[in-house]
Amino acid sequence: MNNIKNHTFKLAKSGNATNHDFGKNNEIKLYAEMLNIRMIQEKISDEYHNDEMKTPVHLYIGQEAIAVGVCEYLTKSDWVFSNHRGHGHYIAKGGNVKGLFAELFCKEHGCGGGYSGSMHLVDIENGLPGASAIVGGGIPIGVGAAFAFKYRKEQNISVIFFGDGAADEGVLYESVNFAVLRQLPVLFVCENNEIAVASPYSHRQATKIYKRFKNMIPSFFVNGNDVEAVNNLAGRLISEIRSGDGPRFMECATNRMKAHAGGAPNPSVEPAIFKKWEKECPLKVYRDKLIKQKMLNKDLDEKIHSQLSQEIEAAFLFGRKDILPESNKLLNKMFAK
Repeated sequence: MNNIKNHTFKLAKSGNATNHDFGKNNEIKLYAEMLNIRMIQEKISDEYHNDEMKTPVHLYIGQEAIAVGVCEYLTKSDWVFSNHRGHGHYIAKGGNVKGLFAELFCKEHGCGGGYSGSMHLVDIENGLPGASAIVGGGIPIGVGAAFAFKYRKEQNISVIFFGDGAADEGVLYESVNFAVLRQLPVLFVCENNEIAVASPYSHRQATKIYKRFKNMIPSFFVNGNDVEAVNNLAGRLISEIRSGDGPRFMECATNRMKAHAGGAPNPSVEPAIFKKWEKECPLKVYRDKLIKQKMLNKDLDEKIHSQLSQEIEAAFLFGRKDILPESNKLLNKMFAK
């Protein structure tokens, strides 16, 4: 496991939605997946001020360990329900990165045909039926999908990502109640960055979110900046769900490094707190751990960065140069066939 020289590194997900192949070293795979999301988000942040991307963006920087840790155990036919901050979920589940960038430019070959924008990413082939930008909006839809899976006796599961702001919405409690009543195959994943848009969690809630559900559903708390901790807990809960044990709930404590929308620094956080968050960065913490364990060194790290950088740049240029959708076809997207 620690033999870096013999380690096989290959990244194929960017641009064609196939699975990553990192050899047998799962730790390097988790690291590279997080780095992929981070570098894509940083590219968007660096370019967004040029005003060529006409859709609002809500960046996932700081929360990468959650999407990667959870999605590692999902199959292509499992469904993920995301929200306005959905780039990380989209990429971790196997979404097409060229399609992501083209969608941000509102172009023809975007994952939503140029009509969806950043907050409604969709990739049906890879189990992403479409994100909802309504706070808590994806929760009942994800539970409905889980109901359909059970009704049709399919083995798929539904995973719903939502933030601490959505935990203030009544629909979450109604949906958890229904999922428990029907013992549905669904995993609720709360990404608690503690500030929703700009309101501190302590001003809105008296207890940790997962504690509200412990009397009705197996609920757990995990450090969302520790990709292995997230991965281990998600793996166990997903296995239980697949075994027919009903729904599960996990709350992941994390940090949102950027503003609610756009690529600017987070204005809701004092400098001292931000410095603390930088030390807790899931990517930095995991990189340091892998280097200490001799699973990662400078050469391999540079190789991973270089390959990701080339693929992301190619995807970005594809999106920028793509054609605009034909305006006379807009109504074709209004109704299902």
